[in-house]
Amino acid sequence: MLNAKVKEKLEKEDILRLYKRGYKKPQDFTVGMEYERLPISATSFKTIGYENGICNFLRQFAKEENWDYITDDFNIIGLKQNHDTITLEPGCQVELSIKPEKTIFDLEKKIKSLNKKILPILDKLNINLLEYGVSPLTTHKNINIIPKKRYKIMARYLWGILSDVMMRETAGVQGCFDFTDEEDAVRKFKIANKMVPFMTAMFANSPIRGGVETGYKSFRSLSWLNTDNERCGYACNLDEEFSFDEYINKVMQSPVIFLNKGRNPLEINGRMNFEDYMEKGFEGFEATLEDYKLHANLYFPEVRLRNFIEIRNHDCTSMPYSVLAIYKSILYNKYAMSEIEELFKPFSHMDFAELRYNIPKNALQCSIKNYTVLDIAKEILYISEKSLIEMNTGEEKYLEPIKELTLNGLCPADIILRSWNGSWNKDIKKLIKYLNNLSLSNI
Repeated sequence: MLNAKVKEKLEKEDILRLYKRGYKKPQDFTVGMEYERLPISATSFKTIGYENGICNFLRQFAKEENWDYITDDFNIIGLKQNHDTITLEPGCQVELSIKPEKTIFDLEKKIKSLNKKILPILDKLNINLLEYGVSPLTTHKNINIIPKKRYKIMARYLWGILSDVMMRETAGVQGCFDFTDEEDAVRKFKIANKMVPFMTAMFANSPIRGGVETGYKSFRSLSWLNTDNERCGYACNLDEEFSFDEYINKVMQSPVIFLNKGRNPLEINGRMNFEDYMEKGFEGFEATLEDYKLHANLYFPEVRLRNFIEIRNHDCTSMPYSVLAIYKSILYNKYAMSEIEELFKPFSHMDFAELRYNIPKNALQCSIKNYTVLDIAKEILYISEKSLIEMNTGEEKYLEPIKELTLNGLCPADIILRSWNGSWNKDIKKLIKYLNNLSLSNI
């Protein structure tokens, strides 16, 4: 009788292969997108919860469009069709995650098609989806976590004075980009991390929260700065050498929140990090690759490394394709990457780290060393437009909305604040009407 094959202990080399699986030829590069929006009542403007609306939306959309349920303990927490998903973030934020495509045109076509199907159902249910970075009226104390076990555990564990705001109130746009090999991945990873503060400033879109002006142009990014800094922020020192191995080490040194073992998650609540778990196990369990994948997905740096690069820190706006166009133009053009690296040469890791803390309040009106963020943002746009024209795909058209703002020294929050303190007379109804009109332009 043959002996049963014993599962070998998880090694770092097993984990390393996860990242190497992402290697692609440049001609096969795609762009991915995750796009969160805030569900509010069309009449009261309060956040729509799971029980009083969003679950019904998911049921009706699945029925009408023949999408499959994603469930957690028999609760519907999302929908899927092929590689596309509609899922819920902890506070009922509705996220579209679209299969990566070769061009932004293809992504836009799919999202517009989905929006046209979604809108009639939302209208029947008296729900609006806002393209905005933070809940405009309802604050976290009145937003329940959806019935998803993972989110309830995270809500209990994540520390930081604004972690509840981040989980329950905020919405963002994320972009996903490919690499050819480890060297290319590390280069793009560092460039993306350096770009993040400037991109956060350009797309800042969350100045009004709880019905009042917050004093910040991006309250959403402020909430991330005040959430669990053991797993948020920069994943590397931007002045030092970096590698897949070092990224894995960083992930492994962060505390474990929970493990999926059996029907109910096994809560660890930070009693050990993943490195300790790999070495010693926990309550009879040995670390597996699935454990690492889960743990890595609960690590929330500004830029996350997977078998692609995920860039995360942008407020939701009515210009999601502009975000993608800028990153694509830089990360998929070696000459543009060199120009951006040259642009950032005067700045150290500490300069970028300090800038992150100034951006939420002042956005484009910040400085880094002797330079203004606005001037750097204009240079990024110049390099981006030149690169996209060279690519000859026509995608430079997606830069027009953000160019119109940035070249005039403005971000979306500046437009809102000017009206809020002017013709709107601090009327939340007028803010919502403005945001709804912008949202309809994407349908």
